[in-house]
Amino acid sequence: MSQHLGAVTLLVPSYDEALDFYVRTLGFDLIEDTQLSPGRRWVLVAPPGSRETRLLLAQAASDAQLAAVGRQAGGRVFLFLHTDDFRRDHTRYVAAGVRFLEAPREEAYGTVAVFEDPFGNQWDLLQLRPRT
Repeated sequence: MSQHLGAVTLLVPSYDEALDFYVRTLGFDLIEDTQLSPGRRWVLVAPPGSRETRLLLAQAASDAQLAAVGRQAGGRVFLFLHTDDFRRDHTRYVAAGVRFLEAPREEAYGTVAVFEDPFGNQWDLLQLRPRT
């Protein structure tokens, strides 16, 4: 048996603001942007090289959803962006204005630093150490 997560919904205040950050700033690939109805789109993005899991950018459609933007994990790191070259991506993101909440640090599992998207979601930029 084989299973995988196809997409994770990420509430955002605006499709276009989210695309600006995830595609233009972070360099994610735009997988799909389909108009479903007035004011509603199916927008999938993924980090370059990602083959399975996508982010479904969902524009908040109610006050309750808008209040949850940036707080879907209750103030914890919500998403983990794995990279094959931490220094390359960290340097590029800093130059692009991405807000890191801490300096890079070495942990037993790899190199990591927490950054925040413009909506308040916390992410780990993470390069795992090879397993021995």
